Amino acid sequence: MLYLRYFFGITIFILSCSNSDRLEHSDDQVIDPPRDFRQDMRDLVQNISMYAKNVNPDFSVVPQNGIELVTTSGNPDGTVETGYLSSIDANGQESLFYGYRSDNKASPRKETEYTMELLEISADYGNTILVTDYVSTPSKVLDSYERNAQLNFTSYAADKRELSSIPDFPRPIYGENADSVNHLREASNFLYLINYQEFSSKSQLLDSLGNTNYDILILDLFFNDTDALDLNDLEFLKQKKNGSKRIVLCYMSIGEAEDYRYYWSPEWKTNPPEWLRAENPDWPGNYKVQYWNPEWQEILFGSPAAYLDRILESGFDGVYLDIIDGFEYFENN
Repeated sequence: MLYLRYFFGITIFILSCSNSDRLEHSDDQVIDPPRDFRQDMRDLVQNISMYAKNVNPDFSVVPQNGIELVTTSGNPDGTVETGYLSSIDANGQESLFYGYRSDNKASPRKETEYTMELLEISADYGNTILVTDYVSTPSKVLDSYERNAQLNFTSYAADKRELSSIPDFPRPIYGENADSVNHLREASNFLYLINYQEFSSKSQLLDSLGNTNYDILILDLFFNDTDALDLNDLEFLKQKKNGSKRIVLCYMSIGEAEDYRYYWSPEWKTNPPEWLRAENPDWPGNYKVQYWNPEWQEILFGSPAAYLDRILESGFDGVYLDIIDGFEYFENN
């Protein structure tokens, strides 16, 4: 694989300039301006996109949540961040209609309307919208699919928050088709499965996925945290049961470090690096990170052992980036 270090170094400099500028006063005192945590996240996503697309121009980059980044202010009437929108291929969004406060419960109308306005900005710019609602009652599942379809959003009704199962309902799956899918915008449905605890072996996982007709699969790179999906696995997964082609994306958290990942060092528990911050109380083992820190970004991409590079090497069609809304933690702390 080609590692474009010179190009990448220039890119980092350009995209980081908004946060590296310093304020100089007449008395020669130099004061660093406050960090723009949202721009930091935009910069990281854009750098990931440019790096990946220079390895594979057809590689898709999909940030999940943090939809406020589509405008400078985070408001629907704010200045549109066209550079950010042009660097991504879709936006993922959780709990648009169901699951914002609790699973199988309708999301607050105010939150839904606000999020919809921002999602529509991205959609108007040509990006696909992938919505995951957390809902299990059959009537609510159908309501989720239909309301998303009315907005031209592609959706998935997850029956478990852990994203550990292939739902039994509906059958056939919503929007099932025999078309080959070469671009995200052509998809009518997707499956989001990143927790493999219900599968006893990698072969059982592959067989179960191969028996589906979803247009997009969003999967984790590793089975049992160590056994990575490889090129042969991906070649198999990219074909639906009916024989048509589909897209397979790989999940990657960029706003939190996970203590079950291959990059984790046990000593971080007692002697953490400066970029490692508080544990997420809702997801034990996940830790907030200073996502703008070069040491953390080296873990994510830029070398053969980096996470994104392993995803590219395995043959995935794209990456599904999580904890994009990690900027909220730093804005509030």
